[in-house]
Amino acid sequence: MNTLLVLGVMLAVGLILGELGEKLGFPRVTGYILAGILLNPQVFHFVPATFVHETNAITDISLAILTFSIGGTLALAPLKELGKGIAFIAFGEAELAALAVTAGMLVTLPFLIHIEGATFITTYLPLAILLGSLASPTDPSATLAVIHQYKAKGPVSFSIMGVAALDDALGIINFSIAMVIAAIFSSHTAPNIISLTEPLGGIAGSIIIGGMCGLVFHAVSRALRNAPEGLLIVVIMAILSLCYGLATMLELDQLLATMVVGVTVVNFGRERDRIFHLVEEYAEPLIFVLFFTISGMYLDFKILVGLLPIVLLFVIFRAAGKLTGTLIGASIAHASRPVRRYTGWGLLPQGGIVIGLALIMRQNPAFISISDAIVSVTIGATVIHELIGPLTSKFALQKAGELPGHDSGSR
Repeated sequence: MNTLLVLGVMLAVGLILGELGEKLGFPRVTGYILAGILLNPQVFHFVPATFVHETNAITDISLAILTFSIGGTLALAPLKELGKGIAFIAFGEAELAALAVTAGMLVTLPFLIHIEGATFITTYLPLAILLGSLASPTDPSATLAVIHQYKAKGPVSFSIMGVAALDDALGIINFSIAMVIAAIFSSHTAPNIISLTEPLGGIAGSIIIGGMCGLVFHAVSRALRNAPEGLLIVVIMAILSLCYGLATMLELDQLLATMVVGVTVVNFGRERDRIFHLVEEYAEPLIFVLFFTISGMYLDFKILVGLLPIVLLFVIFRAAGKLTGTLIGASIAHASRPVRRYTGWGLLPQGGIVIGLALIMRQNPAFISISDAIVSVTIGATVIHELIGPLTSKFALQKAGELPGHDSGSR
């Protein structure tokens, strides 16, 4: 199959359904994901499965740019005003989502899935713990797309992006600790102090790599401050690719590293306004179409149907934890009423990093009996989250009165 032909069809269908979705009152992102489902090799055979499996480079650079943009929302000046609230909300929603999914799965898994030779302690308990840890991270790229499409601005928008940036780090810590605990139950291995502290080293390393690349970015952009916009876009792509690649080579968190580049640039770069304007105006439209259309093409309908009850329960338990944790955290921080009521709805999308974490877990021989179930549930839930996430994000921002030209409704 001609790769460029497939890429052209993918962009055309994504663009058409995205614009159609907007005219019908939906965010463009929803149309992009539906385009990916329509082009899924299991639906029509126009796009070969090999093409989908060879899109890693596209998804990686897409994630690098998206996380860079997310980091660019964390300017220190407004963060000082809402920083306390963001920290409490992030901790509350990330940890309560993990606890809600773990507890819910402990009760329901033995009745919903049969695993050969399974026992509660060695199989269902580790499975519930690992699924719970995967409930913490948020994929804010769908919310970011909605914010940029509707030019949303306000405390709820800022809180959503700030919390989403922080809970990825919490999610990585939760997952790494859960891996150690689950391995103890599933294979009776002794706990290892090094393995328990390793996540903190990984996060620190990611921050260092991202900060260094951000400072290099700052120096280069200053030297090229009079350069044409096209050359600056090349610099942006080069620095982010280098950062993402270095983090991958050093086995660090690539998304956290590229996000720190954005944080560094927005707080120290004199050209920050121009840089993020270029990304928003010229890079993100293409990235959104590519990334979300490809996400829809990854859906395996056999997986989704076979484990649908577990997938749906995962989504429900996670949403309950996210919404409740956000409300509790925001209340403790004395956040405004709109932040308390609506921020949680913008934290439901999930993808990117959580799929990567599931695949990392799959490589551990201690989880050979449950790894397929975890990966299947994660992918199925991700598709549902990416479909409903833009809708709940638009609902939250509209109710908070942060969508220009849209009625806010009751606050």
